[in-house]
Amino acid sequence: MQYTRKVLSNGLRVITVPMPSFESATVLVMAGAGSRYETHKNSGISHFLEHMAFKGTDKRPTAMDISSLIDGMGGEFNAFTGKETTGYYIKSAKDKVETSLDVLSDMLLHSKFDPAEIEKEKGVIIEEINLYEDMPARKIGDIYEQLLYGDTPMGWDIAGNKEVIRSITREDFLSYLSELYSASNLAVVIAGGIDSDATFALVEKYFSSMRQFQTKAFEPLQEMQDKPAVLIKQKQTEQIHIALGVRTVSIDSPKRYPLSVLSAILGGGMSSRLFHEIREKRGLAYYVRSTADEFADAGTFVSTAGIDPKRIVEAVEVMVTEYSKVSRGELGITDEELAKAKEFLKGHLVLDLEDSRSVSGFYAHQELLEEKIENPDDVLSEIDKVTKEAVESVGKEFFTEQTLNLAVIGKFEDGQKLESLLKL
Repeated sequence: MQYTRKVLSNGLRVITVPMPSFESATVLVMAGAGSRYETHKNSGISHFLEHMAFKGTDKRPTAMDISSLIDGMGGEFNAFTGKETTGYYIKSAKDKVETSLDVLSDMLLHSKFDPAEIEKEKGVIIEEINLYEDMPARKIGDIYEQLLYGDTPMGWDIAGNKEVIRSITREDFLSYLSELYSASNLAVVIAGGIDSDATFALVEKYFSSMRQFQTKAFEPLQEMQDKPAVLIKQKQTEQIHIALGVRTVSIDSPKRYPLSVLSAILGGGMSSRLFHEIREKRGLAYYVRSTADEFADAGTFVSTAGIDPKRIVEAVEVMVTEYSKVSRGELGITDEELAKAKEFLKGHLVLDLEDSRSVSGFYAHQELLEEKIENPDDVLSEIDKVTKEAVESVGKEFFTEQTLNLAVIGKFEDGQKLESLLKL
């Protein structure tokens, strides 16, 4: 898979990824803007803006005008917000790429931000927040990040604070756009059955008028931790959901590859160590998984599980025992286990990239967040290069007792008991 990258005169970055066998194409516009750029006064506005983009423009005054157009061409459209990026995309038949670019540019350049629509959408956002509160298997990630990053934008929920959401006005949206939505802070990626030259000309047609300006920078993290920490969110649930993790590396570190392989070994599938020890051997949980996540200036390795409330102590003990092996360099990884972990990661990447939407996201994230763009073959090669020694090394470096963090959702009062278990 190969790509072509060009930059418009206004600084907008354009990447085209031809996929000749595809009859579909995805147009993704991604901004280097997310919840970590927010303040206490506008917490949640990145996500709120993503909703409002579909609520009407000067050319297409209502949400129905936009959705009817996209539905009428058989397209799929949506948006997503993260800590560091926000994306808007339309996936359609390949001959509808121009319409997709027209609609997305119109949304970003000419959204109305009708005060009446803003007021209505506040209710939608608040119900979305309520939805996530009732999904502890998803919410545990937010609680874990709150424990890691505290009262900073990185520790706040992406969906925002209900009281702040209720206070947001049209002027707040316009101010936020003027701080972050510069042409030079956007990447437009089109992947699928396209011709690169013709597609680039269309992007230039619809986005060349976008203004370029100096954008706001995020507040760098100051990570300081000298002892294990526990955060419990009390909630009546049938399961107790836990997240145990450590601090690791930023997105530009080469150590992310051995950490990813380690995540596959510990919790990357039904034959992983934690899955076997927690679910198969002891019947403590239904789901068990590990991930290695990176941001611009921070990272974390975390394992999550949904546990029988009566056996949470046993489950945490098992997880800590496996983490202790990592910390002491006593994993004893076999050649077979290393190969299986690599194939697990590579296989999932290959499967993801069978979809033009995933391909567009793969390149857009790299364009906005990383120092260079790697093709999938490059990533597969980096995974293949990981040795047992590299996995053991990052484990010993980052799995330290003083940076252990345990987040919990459920009815469990004895936080001190859990904290006493966090010993490597």
